[in-house]
Order: sequence, then C-alpha cells, then structure tokens
Amino acid sequence: MTQTNAISQTSLLSFPSRGPWGDAGYRGNCSGHVYRELFQALKPSSFCDPMMGSGTSIEVAHELGIEAHGFDLRLGFNAVTDSILQAVGQPVDFCCSHPPYHDVVLYSGPGNVWGSEPHPGDLSRCRDDAEFNSKLQLVLMNQRDAVRGGGHYSTIIGDRRASGSYSSYQAEAIARMPADELVAVLVKVQHGVQSDRKAYRNFALPRIAHEYILIWRKRERKTFDLLRAMAVNANTRLRDTWRAIVHMCLLQLGGEAALPDIYGAVRSAADERCERNEHWQAKIRQVLNQGDAWFESNARGVWRIKAPS
Repeated sequence: MTQTNAISQTSLLSFPSRGPWGDAGYRGNCSGHVYRELFQALKPSSFCDPMMGSGTSIEVAHELGIEAHGFDLRLGFNAVTDSILQAVGQPVDFCCSHPPYHDVVLYSGPGNVWGSEPHPGDLSRCRDDAEFNSKLQLVLMNQRDAVRGGGHYSTIIGDRRASGSYSSYQAEAIARMPADELVAVLVKVQHGVQSDRKAYRNFALPRIAHEYILIWRKRERKTFDLLRAMAVNANTRLRDTWRAIVHMCLLQLGGEAALPDIYGAVRSAADERCERNEHWQAKIRQVLNQGDAWFESNARGVWRIKAPS
C-alpha cells in the first residue's frame, strides 16, 4: 500500500503498514513511516531517541543518512534521571520520544515486553496519572535540553480510558511545556490495536483509535527565562480557573450576589481547591476586583456578572 500524508500536506497521518524497520513483535512500536515523515519535514542532521524500543526510529534515521543516537531503559538509560545531552555528547537537531501511555501496555516484568522483574523507572509502572504526567514532563524537559537552539523536540503519545475515566496525556504535556515553543500537533491513526479485537458490552463511547505527535521548537534563552515563562503560563491558567469558578457560582446565584453568598457558593462548588488555599476568600476578592471585563459592583459588597458592552 502506498504511504501518503506528508506533514507538509496535512496534520492527519495514517500508515496501515509499520514498514520493515525495528521488530514487529515489540509491542507499542510506532510505524517507521511516521519517523520518515518527521525526518523529511524537519530535515535534521542529527537525531536522538531516548526511548528507542526495538530501534525503529534509529534504523529509519540511518537509512536517510542522519546521525542517530538511541537509548532505552532496557539498555540501562533512564530518560527521567539520566541526561540525554550528556549521553549524546553534544546537542542534536531533533529529539523524539515514544513513551508508554501509562499502563496501557506494561513493558518491564515477567510476561511483558522485556525484563525478568518490573523496573522502577518504567513509565508504564507509574502509580497514577499524576506520577506519569510529572515524569513525562521531566522527559520532555530532558529532551529539550538535548536539542540545539532552533532544533525540535517531540513526543508521540496517546490517550487512555480506564475504569470510566479518560486521561488526555497530550493535553497535559502541552500545558506543562513552553507554550511559545509548540509548533505542531499531528494526529496519527492507530492501526491493529488490541482493543479492535475485543467486544465491549454496553459501551457507547468511541474507542481510542488515534495518537498525537507533539512538536516543539526550542527557543534560545536562559534557563531562568524559560522557567519564568512557564511559571507565568501556569499562573495564568490558575487565575483563569478561579475566574471561571467565580463566574459559574454567580450564574447559579442569579447573576448577582453579596460577597458572603459568593464565598458560600465557591466553597460548595470547589471545596478541594479552597482546602488547598487558606487565603481562598482573598483570592475570590482579587478575582472580582481585577476582573473588570467580567464582574462589576453596583453596591458595597455586592457583585454581579458584567453585561457585554
């Protein structure tokens, strides 16, 4: 079957064949055609994969004459705790990872993909989503550090549905990394996944049949400036979340309410958030006073949603 859908043409990728690269028996393999498209679009002279699995990406890179460096946990390299830059020896043009999607596929341990015992550094062995998302961010920051200024770093990641809960790992990765460095989000169709061979009773929601390829371009700046920009993004999201909560509570109160009633509504609607912030009442006042485009006061201690002008 002819492989199509170059990145320059569309952000949707579909490759039914994984190609001749790597080991077809290694679970979780990404099609080598995906890496070929990435290489042809980004045109790197040097490449690194810190989670190379069976080596698909490295084989494709070598075939295209790209200097390639491959590491993996099963070979003793931990992308969370070991420096990719130090392992390579110099910055690369492009660094791409294909991590586990939490515990969708267990990798280390008896009866799994590799290893006689579960490995503590295995991302598929994380306790919960919080640990997985935190470690994935560390991997992405490690990749970023290994890339030259102007180079690209990327990850191939899918979402997960388990016990009635949906985890969007790509959304979390985007939120945790520098917003001004994200340059592309590609959607890749998954072919031949095990869930296709299962029958689910009383299941109305669609099966997950796609993955994401997230691509960032590293900007040249000092580490302090990077961390400050990331902190500003995080604070902005936090501020907007508080504003959304206050707005929702005012809607439930009829669009206008006295401050004590707003306190009570917010406490009821966002109890956990209030528990984490001992100054939550001051935060509500700050949101109301600084939200000129959203809220207004027509009497002392009484606030309402501002009508569009």
